[in-house]
Amino acid sequence: METGQLDRVVRLHPLVYLEEADAVTVGRPDVDSYAIFPPDGAELVRRLAAGTTPRQAAQWYADTYGEPVDVAELLDTLAELEFIRPAGDDRPAGGDGSAGGDGSAGPGGSSDLATAPGPVRWQRLGRALFSPVAFAGYALLVTAAIAVMVARPDLAPHYDHIFFTDYYSVIELTLFLGQIPLMLLHEGAHALAGRRLGLRSRLSLSHRLGRLVLETSLDGLVVVPRRKRYLPMLAGIGADVLTVAALTLVAAVLREPDGSIPLAGRICLALAFGTVLRTVWQFYFFLRTDLYHLFTTVFGCVDLHTTAVRMLRNRVNRWLGRRDRRYDESLFHPVDRRIGRWYSWLVVVGYAVGLSTLVYMLPAVYRFASGVLGRFFTEPDLVGLADSVVFLGLNVGQLVLLVAVMVRERRNRAPQPRHVIA
Repeated sequence: METGQLDRVVRLHPLVYLEEADAVTVGRPDVDSYAIFPPDGAELVRRLAAGTTPRQAAQWYADTYGEPVDVAELLDTLAELEFIRPAGDDRPAGGDGSAGGDGSAGPGGSSDLATAPGPVRWQRLGRALFSPVAFAGYALLVTAAIAVMVARPDLAPHYDHIFFTDYYSVIELTLFLGQIPLMLLHEGAHALAGRRLGLRSRLSLSHRLGRLVLETSLDGLVVVPRRKRYLPMLAGIGADVLTVAALTLVAAVLREPDGSIPLAGRICLALAFGTVLRTVWQFYFFLRTDLYHLFTTVFGCVDLHTTAVRMLRNRVNRWLGRRDRRYDESLFHPVDRRIGRWYSWLVVVGYAVGLSTLVYMLPAVYRFASGVLGRFFTEPDLVGLADSVVFLGLNVGQLVLLVAVMVRERRNRAPQPRHVIA
């Protein structure tokens, strides 16, 4: 960097600041670029944003903290984070927003400014769907569904509901295609709960535990006061609960006078059971699900999962007398270490829930396997045989798609910049 540049004002984009504990998250919400600074570093950025030249800011830092600062390196970091305006950008710089960790306004701004500059699409819809009136309607819907399940136990979720027809390929296609809009509903709830706060969102395809999943990125949550992050994190689970309730009520309405349930009703129950399984999935803490992110937000953790797993390994190695294989717990973040002492057992609970779900589904898996494969060894039935072939082809196709996604992620994986991802 040229010496003369240190005497020129650095024009920054509008930034937001969220002060929590001993760190300050500084971000540019319009491009979802965020970084965690120590309080003195964040104050240095504030001074640059206010029009102080880099040389003057460095002198202020030395006078205030009694040590020099490499302001040129700071400017390189700000440029990497896209905080610095490019040459020729003459738009008004605007103010910066600051949000205190308790939701009160921090120095230099208001917590309401910890959002993207200007409105985002669907913000009004998000506010309407998460209003008190809407929540009252949701409560009535869930209450009605529970009452129906108690009165008609055969409508309560059960794996038998999956077999709404004798054709396994039809079951496979219906559950696969039917769950796509329901997964979009889950992710859409996350997105709308964030957009009501003015946050941008992105939808992506990923995989976990051998399954293709949709994921919503709400990077802007890192500069939202902690108490306002809970609803966007739990909105997906809430949408799943409402989905199960609505599908159950539709099946109840479609029930025939003789008590039988027509095909449309049976499909609703099958999709409701699939949604229940996706909700149970949230308790697989080791997959860093919505509930995992809720835990880390509530307790202010940094990398709780890694810390908890390593503490769990330390316990096992201690029991086995392998002292040379233990991690140095003094290197863990203090909050992660404190919470990890008991959260590590929840990781075990997550594995237990996953195993119990697998055991519960074994009869359904056996029914699929015996029905599909059995057709190849019984008397020829061209329709049934074709159904089995299509079913196997669909499952192989899903595996191929999963492998393709994994390969794409591996190729696109690159060293992460100093961005904070929620």
